[in-house]
Amino acid sequence: LASTVTLLLFRTMIGTRAFLHRSGPRLAQSILRKEGALALSTRALHVEAAWNASSTSSRRQPRWSTAIRCYSPTNVDATATNTEQISRPLRVLKEDAVKQIMEELRSVDTNSDGRIETDELKALLHKHSKSFTADEIAEIGEYFYAGKSGGSVSFDRFIEAIDRVMQRETHPDIPKDDDGNPLELGNCGNEFLFYKPHGNYSQADLDIELTHTKPEGIRDRLAYSAVKAVRWSFDKMTGWNYKSITQDMVLQRVIYLETIAAVPGMVAAIVRHFRSLRSFQRDGGMMQMFLDEANNERMHLLSFVRMKDPSMLFRAAVIGGQAGFGSAFLLLYVISPKFCHRFVGYVEEEACTTYTKIIKAIEDAPEDNELAAWRTQLAPSIARSYWKLGEYGTVLELMYAVRADEAEHRDVNHLCSEMKDGMQNPIANTEEKLNTMLLKYAKDMMDRSPEVKDVKNVKVA
Repeated sequence: LASTVTLLLFRTMIGTRAFLHRSGPRLAQSILRKEGALALSTRALHVEAAWNASSTSSRRQPRWSTAIRCYSPTNVDATATNTEQISRPLRVLKEDAVKQIMEELRSVDTNSDGRIETDELKALLHKHSKSFTADEIAEIGEYFYAGKSGGSVSFDRFIEAIDRVMQRETHPDIPKDDDGNPLELGNCGNEFLFYKPHGNYSQADLDIELTHTKPEGIRDRLAYSAVKAVRWSFDKMTGWNYKSITQDMVLQRVIYLETIAAVPGMVAAIVRHFRSLRSFQRDGGMMQMFLDEANNERMHLLSFVRMKDPSMLFRAAVIGGQAGFGSAFLLLYVISPKFCHRFVGYVEEEACTTYTKIIKAIEDAPEDNELAAWRTQLAPSIARSYWKLGEYGTVLELMYAVRADEAEHRDVNHLCSEMKDGMQNPIANTEEKLNTMLLKYAKDMMDRSPEVKDVKNVKVA
């Protein structure tokens, strides 16, 4: 009798579309996951109500997709997991992997609603502390909260998201669906979230590659020619010669160049800020990225000036350079942002070359040469703090960190010169951040559990 009454109640709920629309999927799932509802005396009734709505298009109408499945009591219990619970077919993950992921999700599901919220996601990642630092977990939590606008995602959609990301990264030959990201993320967070810690560079990050983007078209050729002309003129005026450089020559050069290098990022941010204000439109998080670039170049300057106090004549030259270059760059950026980003990209290519030769000169300097002292001389305290060089971080290590920063600016500006209006910040994109998190999580699961390592021959880089 109890089973019959319960079945009738659930059928009434499922048949009443208006009730489900008002109550939402979380209420339905909460009721259906009550202890006893999953284990009736002879057969277990498993009901899943999944809300399928596009988060990116207002033209698609939301729809309810309700699936009723019955399992025998021997197959369903409080910790049972079955790949049939996933509402869409998986392309890469095997059943063993799905079971293990589901067990972990349930272990952090504090309110037992079958959905993962921001705090529960962070608790899940804390279980994988070898793969995620505390800072990374905090950052991921912010992006997830912003991407879901404070909401949550069901377990099955979370697992589907892992499957889709692994498919994209490791099985490009498998046809992709066009249903979008299963997490159904918004991009609001891109407008205000930008978490770019500097420092703790790995050896791979520090060993940069000296790349060159070949000019294509008149705009690129003009930018490249302008950079080469400025570089040749500056070298001649300062008497720069790689074969006989001294500490004083290095510091004079890098200090002056960093006062100029910090201008483009700030100009780009200001122009984009005013454009966003007058157009009432988002910027895709680009403004935040360029502000960070400007501040990063400023930190280069503040570190080097602790090693040499510029003269009054030098300071006057800085004022003149900022007035001339700043005004010209502002005008050019208003006219053609893509030209300016390509120009900066080529400038950063030259910066990477310069720092590479400085580093080589320090490392190859004889012991009686003044440059050799930078191999052991402590970097300024502000540099050790900013780049996390440690208590005994040296000037040589500072040079490596600065060069890594310049390489990133090079790649970002070349990328921005090819981006179209409306594209999102390539460094701090909500969807890409969470996709990276899902990949790291899946890799750690496979590394910790040999039985799920063979997930359809998936290898996560």
